[in-house]
Amino acid sequence: MPSFSPRWPRYVQFAPSVLVAGGLIWDAFSPADYWGDPMLTAASVTAGALLSLRHTLAIGAAIVVGVFALTVKDGTADNLEGHLELVNTLFAALMGVGVNRVIARYGRHLDVVRSVAEAAQRAVLPAPPERIGRLAIAARYQAAQSEARIGGDAYAVQRTPFGVRLMIADVRGKGLGAVSAVSVLLGAFREAAEQELDLRALADRMEHALLRESEHTSEENRLEGFITALICEVLPGAAGLRLLNCGHPAPYLCHDDEVRALEVDDPGLPLGMGALGAARTGPTDWPFPAGSTLLLITDGVTEARDHAGTFYDPATQLTDHGPFRGPRELIDRLAADVEHWTGGPRDDDMAVLAITRQVPDRGRPAPGGSGTAH
Repeated sequence: MPSFSPRWPRYVQFAPSVLVAGGLIWDAFSPADYWGDPMLTAASVTAGALLSLRHTLAIGAAIVVGVFALTVKDGTADNLEGHLELVNTLFAALMGVGVNRVIARYGRHLDVVRSVAEAAQRAVLPAPPERIGRLAIAARYQAAQSEARIGGDAYAVQRTPFGVRLMIADVRGKGLGAVSAVSVLLGAFREAAEQELDLRALADRMEHALLRESEHTSEENRLEGFITALICEVLPGAAGLRLLNCGHPAPYLCHDDEVRALEVDDPGLPLGMGALGAARTGPTDWPFPAGSTLLLITDGVTEARDHAGTFYDPATQLTDHGPFRGPRELIDRLAADVEHWTGGPRDDDMAVLAITRQVPDRGRPAPGGSGTAH
């Protein structure tokens, strides 16, 4: 168990020591004997819940020694009243140790569950290639620290006859149901990305696969299940981007020290809601200058809040921190910035995918051969 839980403000770790000092001072100067004992008991239990075993034992020892000194001062160390007070004090100290061991055992169990969940997540969501032609690629998935369940964020990068295609998505819900939807979604994307010329047809194929899979799920999942997704195609020559938004947060284009959201007037309906009968919106083309980075995120980034409840805005927070040397540097900066912004655990998973169009080296031919982005 760590010496102090990151869920609480750092100053809370001093609460047991303050309670010990307050309880002993109250016992020493109160008109009645040991009025400060409730504070000492609270100090022991609080230390067990917040601190390591070593610090919990130190707090317990300080309480026992302090109460023994008070019994000597009051002249009760060698009679029944003093003995009972010391027994009560020792019992309170042991309570703190017991609380500490229970929480530590729960923490170890949670670590095992998280490690299994992360292994399953990596199996379903493998890392994308680091480079395709002149495109440098990086991705990161971070589960919410308050959860031990597998999340439903997903991303994929695929080299196709039509250019490099990318997808980032966020499945409603968590757990095995979300993992099942992610596996179906990724499988459909990888297959259809190789075959469909139009991004709308690609999205339709993905939605059809999801609807077919939902026939085996509960009625609630069929009615309320949906997936927000953003599908991107790097146009041949890597000079531009084609984006199809299915109800997903907008991506960001980072160029030099400027970061701007690639917003569209109508982001469209999420996947899985085609039964509503609305026509799917068409894709939008955007420039993709050399040296710029496209940043795709899930709502775990944009819905991160600070202590005042303000949402995190990548366009505002990342501007003036560039130029970024590549997608990995941008993702590292974003992850650190979001963690600093929230000041603690997030409530939602966070997936990030970044792709940089590198500046051509005029002395060398572009790697990757035919079919790659240059």
